[in-house]
Parts: sequence; structure tokens; C-alpha cells
Amino acid sequence: MTTPHQRQAHNPQIIPREKLDFHLNDQDIPRYWWDKSAFKTRFADAMSTTFPVGERFFISCVRDYRERVTDPALQQEIKDFIRQEGQHGMVHDLFNSRLKEQGVAVGALERIYKYWLFDFFRKYASRKHTLAFTAAAEHMTAIMVHLLFDTPEMIEQADPRLAGMYAWHAMEEMEHKAVAFDVMQKVAKVGYGMRILAFIEISVFFPLATFLVMDHMFKVDGMSRWQRAKAWTKGLWWLYGIGGLFTKPSFLGHYLAYLKPGFHPWQAGELGTYKLWLAELERSGDPIAAGQTLRMA
Repeated sequence: MTTPHQRQAHNPQIIPREKLDFHLNDQDIPRYWWDKSAFKTRFADAMSTTFPVGERFFISCVRDYRERVTDPALQQEIKDFIRQEGQHGMVHDLFNSRLKEQGVAVGALERIYKYWLFDFFRKYASRKHTLAFTAAAEHMTAIMVHLLFDTPEMIEQADPRLAGMYAWHAMEEMEHKAVAFDVMQKVAKVGYGMRILAFIEISVFFPLATFLVMDHMFKVDGMSRWQRAKAWTKGLWWLYGIGGLFTKPSFLGHYLAYLKPGFHPWQAGELGTYKLWLAELERSGDPIAAGQTLRMA
């Protein structure tokens, strides 16, 4: 049984969007499409390799409890969450085909992700545990969304097609950021200890997996050991140095908020640029143009 589920009026509606064209087959998309930076680009590319398998994992973990949900509003949110996540996986599959053409071992990486998430984690961990991991991963994604898309910097620096793809993905992640958490709290009744354990797990797994894949990509790019060392030094400072992406107060406050016993994802509100993006998408139907509106944030 669930407790009554009421979505606050100011929170955005979860809207599955299909058949969006980001022109990912264009041949002129540069290899280093974000700020002409190997580190920034491969940071995003490494995450993209995780999405098709990762989204299927998240869908499976929420679907485990779908039949126990009796509240129609939460049932609809789960349905829309599944459709959105499915679309994310499909679009990133298309983008990942570009990475394959560059020599990135996407197929091998996906087999590794599948083994750890499905063949190992879902086989040996409880359904509550895997759902808690999903909720924690959704929180980490929400933090990245706020960091990268509540300022115009990423949009200004990135190729418009990839900026549009990631902006669309980010806005939809923000729309459904509370679904897995609500199922975890209201249906699965996951305790605080397991919630925090899963949060620690994703805090370790996310950077470790990303960095290992990035190192593979640097080698595929033909970077020498010295070039890789320079890229890592500069890039890790961008992430963890003074004023870095992961040391900003906006990140730390959002990140640590998950530790509060009374935490809920909507306490952080919606993305500040969401209404700009949504208005342009509804007006033009062009997700690339919608992404470019974030320059005006």
C-alpha cells in the first residue's frame, strides 16, 4: 500500500518526448565537442556509454515495485519515468555508435556494465537495495543537471547538437528526479541506513567507472602518457580544485542534502532554466534550438 501521493503544483510534469532529432549522424561533429577539451568531452562521453544499460537497470529496479503501487498519480509517474528513461537509452545508443566509430570499445563496456548491474548486483542484492541505489543515482544525476544547465557555460562551450541532446536529457531527468525516491520511501519502505549505504556506493562507483572509461578513451585518441598526465592534471582541477565543478557550494550543499533524514528531491526545486527550455521546445519542436535558449540564462 502507498501513502497518498500528491505532486506539488509548482513541480514540472513528467513528459515523455519521442522522435527528437539531434542530428547525431552529422559528420562534422568534432571529436572534442565540448570546449575543444579532451577531458570535458570524454567526461561526458564516458557517462554516455553507461546510459543505455544504466537506464534499463533503473527501469527494472522501479518496475520491481510497480504492482504494489495503488496510487494512480504515482503509477502515472512511473509509466512516464519508464518512457523517458527508455528514450534516453535509445538516443545515447545512437550517439555511442559515433564513439564506436572512433575506436571506443562501447560493446565491451556495455557488457561490463551489464555484468555488474544485472548479473551481479541484481542477482545478489535485495530489491530494496537496488532501488535505493537507483534513487541515489537519480540524485547524483539531478546534481549534475543543476551544475551544468543552470548556467550558460556548458551550452556556450559545446557543439549545439550535443548541447541540445544533453540539455534534453537533463531536463527530463529533472522532471522525474523524485520518482525512484518516492517508490523507495512510500512503497518499498527502505530504511535510512540502506538509503545512505546506496548513496555511498554511487558516490564511489560513479567517478571510478567514469575515470576508467575516460582513460581508455584517451588511449584510443592516441594520447601519449605525458599528454594524458597533462589532461588528468588540468581536468581533475576543473572537477575538484578551488571553485571546481565538484567543490562549488552549490554542489556540496545539494550533494550532502541527501544525508538529511527528511530529505526529498523536490526540496531543491526545479532547474532555473527549465521554463526557457520548455517554452522554446514547445514553440519550435526543435530540441537543439531549445538547448540554445539556455545561453540566455
